[in-house]
Amino acid sequence: MPVNPTFRAFVVDQLGRVLRGVTSRGMFGGVGLYAGELFFALIDDDTLYLKVDDSNRGDFEARGLGPFRPFGEGGEVMQYYEVPAEVLEDPAELGGWAEKAVEVARRAKAKKKPRKK
Repeated sequence: MPVNPTFRAFVVDQLGRVLRGVTSRGMFGGVGLYAGELFFALIDDDTLYLKVDDSNRGDFEARGLGPFRPFGEGGEVMQYYEVPAEVLEDPAELGGWAEKAVEVARRAKAKKKPRKK
């Protein structure tokens, strides 16, 4: 579902307060969020999702939050979890969550094999 431009600007502003080099790019009706070249978050249906792995998934699950499912409840589960509204609105808390997501993205990128030319 399309992302409201006002919500997109708010999220980018909030993340820009706690991370350097935050940019956004439209993708498949949603928005991809980057810290430099690292894809660490996305926005869909005016909801922010941060990248997770075993190191930070528990932070989300402890609050009863679940993964991004682009095709509905029975569809594929992506490794991005919903950010609570109170975290998004608190730059101090958001910083910790966002930094962990960037580290997850950094590890994921390091694991990928380089493309053959």
